[in-house]
Amino acid sequence: MKVLLLQDVKGQGKKGDIVNVSDGYANNFLLKRGLGKVATADTINSAEIHKQAVAKQKEAEKQQAIADANRLKGATVRIVADKGVQGGKMYGSITNKEIAEELNKMGYTVDKKQIVLKEPIRVTGLYTVTVKMYAEIAVQIKVLVE
Repeated sequence: MKVLLLQDVKGQGKKGDIVNVSDGYANNFLLKRGLGKVATADTINSAEIHKQAVAKQKEAEKQQAIADANRLKGATVRIVADKGVQGGKMYGSITNKEIAEELNKMGYTVDKKQIVLKEPIRVTGLYTVTVKMYAEIAVQIKVLVE
């Protein structure tokens, strides 16, 4: 029996997949628990259309991320350490949140979760920081801490 999965089912497939399972498994487990529904021609068609729409949206997001990454490439963010500096060392630190806020002030749309810092910046100077725009798309920017 062909079944359209409504949720991820371990060992069978992910949500939206059409799987071929035994009648007993379908009737007694998948359909009874609401994990799937019988795959008729209509449900198969609508599942394919939904998959195509999701793929198109992901591709659009990826293209937008590429455009943003190209615009952001080589940018330099200047942050003035207001945490008190003595001999080049700060009493506080610069985190990815502060870098993201500065980038947003400069007109870029970046979330703090996209900025990759191994550890917070505690010494003034010039640093190279990675910004992950999408799954495989990352760009290097410079952060100048004064």
